[in-house]
Amino acid sequence: MRRNIGTYRADSIHFLLNKIELTMTSVEEKEKLIQSGEKHYSDMLSIESAPSQQHLDIFKKATELGAERMANEVLYLAEKLKEVSNGQEIVLASLVRAGAPLGVCLVQALRYLGVEAKHYCISIVRDRGIDKKAMEYIESKHDKRDIYFVDGWTGKGAISQQLTESLTERGGYPETPQLVVLADPCGKAWLSASSEDWLIPFGIMGAPISGLISRTVWSDDEMHGCVEYDNLSGYDLSQPFADYITSLLDSASNLIVKSFCKEDLVSSSEAMVEAFVEEFNLSKTNLVKPGVAEATRAVMRRVPDVVMVRDLKDPDVQLLISLAEKGGAKVTERPLELGQYKAVTIIRKS
Repeated sequence: MRRNIGTYRADSIHFLLNKIELTMTSVEEKEKLIQSGEKHYSDMLSIESAPSQQHLDIFKKATELGAERMANEVLYLAEKLKEVSNGQEIVLASLVRAGAPLGVCLVQALRYLGVEAKHYCISIVRDRGIDKKAMEYIESKHDKRDIYFVDGWTGKGAISQQLTESLTERGGYPETPQLVVLADPCGKAWLSASSEDWLIPFGIMGAPISGLISRTVWSDDEMHGCVEYDNLSGYDLSQPFADYITSLLDSASNLIVKSFCKEDLVSSSEAMVEAFVEEFNLSKTNLVKPGVAEATRAVMRRVPDVVMVRDLKDPDVQLLISLAEKGGAKVTERPLELGQYKAVTIIRKS
């Protein structure tokens, strides 16, 4: 087994990544290089700043309000995985970074149900594909049919589409990838606990909730790379957050998942994205970031132009609004045009 990285317990997750050293690129320069086509986003990293006290306060509040719901939904997903696995091995392949916190919670919930699971965390890069070396490692040890991919949520489905393309190339996987998420507002996951766009607590934090690892850096020849943000060690919430969520499993209630039509979600999401591409005269759909978590993360690591929210007073978007205003983005209330999403960020054209 390869040496683990990150700050989670070794029995919770195994990151299939190489720790690297990389010269950091400013957010502004990175945006310019991405949009000019000179570099791909997965070739660069920007230093991740420590969360402000306001950021930490909103995360704490989001956890207070959402922990019980998350525990219920994690238990529901774990029960479904136990059911569909039908006694076969369960192998979780969480997608860096948003998949890591959910994957760790799922491993602990499965143990709560008396089921052991292998848990890896691997890189997938939009427009380039999944980490081939990491997949070769997993496939050498496990049956492809036993592998379940984990992400935090779906935004507009770009990673879901990339996962489909990458696994089709590898062969031997189900036609619909076994992608497990908490929230699936765009309707493109295989298994989810809801289709609602809500303030998932770990969705508004970066490295301090993901084992202190960075986004991943692409490599053709070896496993994808990452940087460990040791400068943020004083803010690390990764394993404590997962432990807190799973400590609530004893009091978790049986979750009744509302039925929803995936086709309707897909068509609504795609129509909304296309409408904003036209309205803001964008060259790529990748400049549209829908969903509370995705919109917030975009403001934290990209250069935002406009942030649209369904309701300016909604507690779920207060951090997003604050970060957007500090970043110089225009914030507008659009109660009718966002469809199933509470927020959308438009990346500034360079």
